[in-house]
Amino acid sequence: MLLNYLKIAWKVLLRRKFFTFISLFGISFTLMILVVLYAMIDYTIGPHTPEKRVDRMLFANRMQLMYREGGQSNSSIGYDFLTRHVRTLHTPEKVSLSESNFGTTVAYVGQQVLKLDHKRTDGEFWQVLDFDFVSGRPYNLDEVRDAARVVVINETTSRRYFGTTTGVIGRPLVLDAVPYRVVGVVRDISISRIFSYAEIWTPVTTTTDNLKDPNYLGGYQAIILARRADDLQQIQDEYQQVVNRLPVPDPKTYKKVNSYAQPLLASLTARFNNDAGVEGGVGRFMKVVLSMGLLFMLLPALNLININVSRTLERSAEIGVRKAFGATAGNLVGQFLLENIFLTLLGGILGLGLAAGALHLVNDSHFLAYSTFALNGRVCAVALGVILFFGILSGAYPAYKMSKLQAVKALKGETAA
Repeated sequence: MLLNYLKIAWKVLLRRKFFTFISLFGISFTLMILVVLYAMIDYTIGPHTPEKRVDRMLFANRMQLMYREGGQSNSSIGYDFLTRHVRTLHTPEKVSLSESNFGTTVAYVGQQVLKLDHKRTDGEFWQVLDFDFVSGRPYNLDEVRDAARVVVINETTSRRYFGTTTGVIGRPLVLDAVPYRVVGVVRDISISRIFSYAEIWTPVTTTTDNLKDPNYLGGYQAIILARRADDLQQIQDEYQQVVNRLPVPDPKTYKKVNSYAQPLLASLTARFNNDAGVEGGVGRFMKVVLSMGLLFMLLPALNLININVSRTLERSAEIGVRKAFGATAGNLVGQFLLENIFLTLLGGILGLGLAAGALHLVNDSHFLAYSTFALNGRVCAVALGVILFFGILSGAYPAYKMSKLQAVKALKGETAA
């Protein structure tokens, strides 16, 4: 029966090629946009290099000082605060401290100036995160303690500075007129992974900042790795207890200190929502994304509904014959829904192909540095869910309308239910 329905669906599609083209175009274009956007979101917050264990990670990178007379002061966190209050947490497996934002460092190749994105980190940075090393190794805890002039670079920097990615381990690289020794080369990391991205990484102890500054606010972050995903809430609670016990600096000016250990998405959304709590405004962000997605799907869905109604009206005689031979309303609804889902699957396959091409163009445009957006299992699974939802959404009403036709009227060509 299913095979027969599919054969009928194929014949129906070929019968009115123009309508079929319009339907496929609307479906494929809509899906392409949605898949491209979701692929970018997945690439930014999903388990990708170097945050492959993102389901076990929390980020403490933001602190608020609430003024007594209203308003707030927001900043990254001081290194000394993170050393004393976050590195000493009992629940995590590992805690890494690093600069929260990358800076710019200058190197010279002949007369050419290279402006390189630079992040300073501790040795645990390489244990918490999972970088793909092309050659060499990360700098270790002893090198960080000794403020050794060592550097890890990405592949592109290696090619730009040395002309190759091989044989560069141990060679000098001069940054801001200071010589460093290359100890490792890693694959390029997209700038969308903003908490770990850089082009060069050096020990945090090589900074000119005062790492002993007791100020709560600063330019640093903590990346916290839990032993198990189930431990995240316990770590958040432990960190919150630490923050709640903090003395308020300058009580005449400030009334409260806020800081949270958050998952990756919450850390990102909190950057744009100063009033967000531990949830980071994720709920509001998801509502906006889902609402925009539904609205974006609504117009092509309405268009497809109209086309489906026109298409099914032409088949009133077929419906009448089937009803005369005992087909139930449920049989007819199932058939028309299956036909519509078959159509949306064809449009979905085309849409995935278009999305792959669009992502390739985005990568080649270097819109985001070192981006390698691509389709993966999660993106394809979401696309399949959207296709099925779209197929049911646009096919349910026409199927129901046609199933209610009376057999005698349908055989006479009358389409009123």
